[in-house]
Amino acid sequence: MKDRIYVCHTFYHVYVACLKEFQIADGGKATLVLSKMSNNFGKMVERAKKSPIFDEVYEYDEKLDTFFPELAPLKENSGNIAINMLKRIKFCRRFGQLQEQYVPVDFKDYKEIYVFCDSDPIGYYLNYKKIRYHALEDGLDCIRYYDTARYDNRGHFKFKAFMASLGLIHIQNGYGRFCIDMEVNDISVLKYPCPKYVELPRKTLTDRLTQQEKNLMLELFVDNPKEIQEKVEGKGKTLLVLSEPLCDLDTRAKIFKDIIRDYGTINGQKASVIIKQHPRDLLDYKKEFPDACLLDGSFPMEMLNFIENVRFDRLVSVYTVVDSIQFVDEKIYLGDDFMDKYEAPEIHRQNEAITD
Repeated sequence: MKDRIYVCHTFYHVYVACLKEFQIADGGKATLVLSKMSNNFGKMVERAKKSPIFDEVYEYDEKLDTFFPELAPLKENSGNIAINMLKRIKFCRRFGQLQEQYVPVDFKDYKEIYVFCDSDPIGYYLNYKKIRYHALEDGLDCIRYYDTARYDNRGHFKFKAFMASLGLIHIQNGYGRFCIDMEVNDISVLKYPCPKYVELPRKTLTDRLTQQEKNLMLELFVDNPKEIQEKVEGKGKTLLVLSEPLCDLDTRAKIFKDIIRDYGTINGQKASVIIKQHPRDLLDYKKEFPDACLLDGSFPMEMLNFIENVRFDRLVSVYTVVDSIQFVDEKIYLGDDFMDKYEAPEIHRQNEAITD
């Protein structure tokens, strides 16, 4: 049996996997699986294969349910909860079966399995195969702002959660039968309890990092840390804007232009604008913001904590949780009230739609 395996869908997931490996203190005994479904890991794949943090690295051609046309009829609403549940049972089982041909490893070879985003196809696969695993939150305190398990299953949630506890259907984030536990940063901020939630503050993991471990992560995630340092040094007042894949592209451009207009003056001085691009944000920031300095999306923003002499006066985020950021003097989180001005509130106020 091999020791551990991590299934990651984003750079942030890999970042947390590294933190956990360093805490275990015997790095190099874990396997890293990088899903290609929603993120292009690019050069980091080869760097990960050379890194001493992980023993093996695999790419996973994970497939959405829409890739399989035969599943579409099983997702149609019949208007009858009993019929819908029977269709869902068939959907979950069949989706798991169809996913199997793309899975690059035999999970039964591992003592401990850690999965970020078990709402994705990998969760259905593990449920179908009856393989027990640990779930981890998708992003820092993300359930606080968007409880996907309860939102996706609103209406008769307790009944659906019961069916998931039997393994008949799959529900993410700690409700599935084969999910051992669900690791979160801070249980106290979560409105709805789940008996499988376990708390492991990310700060606990970062505070214990050695300089050598920080350097290993920089080597894994960042091609040239010095280049980033040179981009942001000596610019006077600085505004760091975290891009996100919000709305359509035209509305997205307006959102970030408005942010720069409203927050781009600091203590009466026009700030230099630096935009940290989200890896799934396809807006052409060079075209839309020719005067801004761009940092690409090929590394998690937490890496900026580890680069010397990188500091910003102000940071603005719409939905990215900024609690873990140490490299700014002022952090501004805009949230739902801000987004109400750009799209219908029901699109982003998901938690308010949860009734049971």
